[in-house]
Amino acid sequence: MSEYDLWKYCTSEHVKAVLRSFDLLSGIPLDKEKELAYLYAVSNHTENHYHQVQIPKRKGGMRHLCVPDDLLCTIQRNILRNVLCEFSPSAYAAAYKKKTSVLYNARPHVGAKQIVKLDIKDFFENISYSLAYQHAFPATHFPPPIRRILTELCCFRDYLPQGAPTSPAISNLVMKPFDEYMGEWCKERDVCYSRYCDDLTFSGEKMNAKELIGKVRGFLHAYGFELNNKKTRILKQNVRQSVTGIVVNEKPQVSREYRRNLRQELYYCRKFGVESHLRRKYAECDGRVDCTGKRNENKEFDETKNSEQEIFCQKYLQKLLGKISYVCLVNPEDAEFQKARGEVIELMQNIK
Repeated sequence: MSEYDLWKYCTSEHVKAVLRSFDLLSGIPLDKEKELAYLYAVSNHTENHYHQVQIPKRKGGMRHLCVPDDLLCTIQRNILRNVLCEFSPSAYAAAYKKKTSVLYNARPHVGAKQIVKLDIKDFFENISYSLAYQHAFPATHFPPPIRRILTELCCFRDYLPQGAPTSPAISNLVMKPFDEYMGEWCKERDVCYSRYCDDLTFSGEKMNAKELIGKVRGFLHAYGFELNNKKTRILKQNVRQSVTGIVVNEKPQVSREYRRNLRQELYYCRKFGVESHLRRKYAECDGRVDCTGKRNENKEFDETKNSEQEIFCQKYLQKLLGKISYVCLVNPEDAEFQKARGEVIELMQNIK
C-alpha cells in the first residue's frame, strides 16, 4: 500500500489540525490564525534562515556548519521535542540520544583482540532530503503534505545541515536500518558493533576485516554514502586501541598524553598558585589564544583588574575541573584524579 492509499481520506483540514497539534511555533509570539501561513512561508525559504559558521577541528582543519537563525532554530527545537522524540534510534547508535556517551560507545570494545574503525565521508552533507523524508517522517505516521513541510523545515538545499538541532536525531533515524542490519550481521559472526555519529567501530576475536569492510562499503553505497578510506584503522592488541578518544586495550582509560598534560597543569597550580601560573601562561601566549579561549593581544595578566583576574582564574579552573571529571567518568577508579577533582573544587571556593 502506498502512502497515498494510506492517507487518501486525509483532507487539508486534517493536515492543518495535525500541524497545529505539533505546536511548532511555541515560544514565538504570533497570532494563532497566522501560524500555518507563517510555517509555510518559512519552509518555502529555509535557505534565508541559515548562516555559515566555521569552527576549528580538534585535529586540524575547519568544520563548516549551517546554523539556523533564532526563528528556524525555535521551530526545529519544537520538531525535535514534539515530533522526532516519538521515534527511537537503534540500540547500536551511541550518539545523540539519552544515557549515551563516548564511553557508552567504547565500553563494548574493551579488551578486544582486533578492532576495525571506519568513518563515513561527509556524513551530514550526504543525508539527502529524500532520506530524511523517508526515515525521519515515515509514511506510516504522516500524510505527504506534513512529511514535506517537516522535511523542508529540517533541511538546507536538499541535505541535512550540520548545525541544526534536528540533524543529529534525524541522522540516527536515517541510519537505523543500516545499524539494525549490520548489528544482526555482526551478531551472527560474534562481532561487536557500535556507531557514534559517523564513526563505525567493530571488534571481535575471529573477525574477517576485509569481508567486514566490503560489507559496510556496499551497504553504505546503497544509501549514497562513502567510506573515508583515510580514516580506516585495523587495530591489534599490540597497539593502542582507541575508540572515540578512549583507550580500550585493558580497561576504559583516557590517553596517557591527556592525563600527563593534566598532571602538569595541576603541578603548576600547586607549585605557583593559580594566579601565578596564569600569569606565566599569559606571558607565553603573546598574541595567541590563551587559557580563557580569547586572544591575548599581548595584554599582560598583571595589567588586568583584580576582579577580571578572578574571573579568568575561575574560568580556567572550571575548564580544568571539566577535564578532570572526564577522566573520572571514563575510569571512576582513578584515585589520583578523584583526589585532584577535590583539590580544584577547593581552589575554586577559595577564589570566591
